[in-house]
This record gives sequence, structure tokens and C-alpha cells, in this order.
Amino acid sequence: MLEYEDLYALMRISCQHGTYVRKLIHDIGEVLGVGAHMRELRRTRTGPFREERSVRMQELSEAVYVYREMGRDDRLKSAILPQEYIASHLPKVLVLDGAAAAISHGADLAVPGISVISEGIKRGDVVALFTLKGELVALAKALMSTEEVLSSDRGVAFKTTRVVLERGVYPRTWRKKTST
Repeated sequence: MLEYEDLYALMRISCQHGTYVRKLIHDIGEVLGVGAHMRELRRTRTGPFREERSVRMQELSEAVYVYREMGRDDRLKSAILPQEYIASHLPKVLVLDGAAAAISHGADLAVPGISVISEGIKRGDVVALFTLKGELVALAKALMSTEEVLSSDRGVAFKTTRVVLERGVYPRTWRKKTST
């Protein structure tokens, strides 16, 4: 509770995704026997994004205007984050170029395609798969822990859940099976 005045309360709630804050406020009112409903919700952070780093739409619009009219992209570069930032809070796995190509087509990541892996990954964790150049390839669910990956030389280690890298950025290194 940050503030309380008459019938109004200002609260800060830290919760995981999927939490129904409106329902939480209602339930708090019921437990206290006074009833309650949410008047306003302000999200101050989600994942790696923080309110302090946000940009107003007016600022973004002005940055686009300056770029289009004057060719200057400095304001755009300070307003728009690279797509890799979305996964900056996740454990990382660096994949070989051939694996990046296969993953961009929806393949899962097998142990031989891993170059570097973060410590402490447990089965079920969501991880970010990056190329050796630092490009975000995909998000994946760990089927093996870090220790299991390091002690294995084969097997599927990560199940691809969301592909980010565009197909064709890295050349295919596998051949299609031909029927006889």
C-alpha cells in the first residue's frame, strides 16, 4: 500500500504474467469486508521493459518525421530497441550457423548445434537462442538442463516455441530426403 485516502488506495503489486489484478483487488475487498474495484491500472514493467525507458508516441512520431524529412536516424535509434532486447532477461544459448538456419525453419535445437550455453538452465525453462553474431533466432523450452547438455553429444536439448529469425538469413546446411 503506497497511499490511502478516504475510499481510495494506491497500491504497487509485483506479480507474474497471467495474474488478474482486477480480480485480486476485488478479492482483497471481499476479505476486508468493504468491497473494492480497480479504478486504474498502470503497468510499470513487463519482462525486460521498464517504464523509465519508455517513449511517448509523440516522441516516436517526431523521430520518424525527422528521419523521413532530414535523413537523421539518431532519434529513432534512441527510441527503438533492437529485437534482441526482448529476450535479454532470459538464459542464453548460442547456436552454430547451420542450427540457426534449421531453427528458422522451425526445427528444434539438438546438442551438436550448441556452441555456448548459460549456466543454471533447468528442464522446462524458457531460453533465448542466439547466433554467434548475437542475432535472436528463437525462444525455446529446455528439454535438458545445462549439465545434461554439457555431458551429452546428441539428442534434442531445446524445443523451439517461437521463431524470430527470418528464413534464408543463414544458408541451409541439410539436404531434403529424396524418395526412391
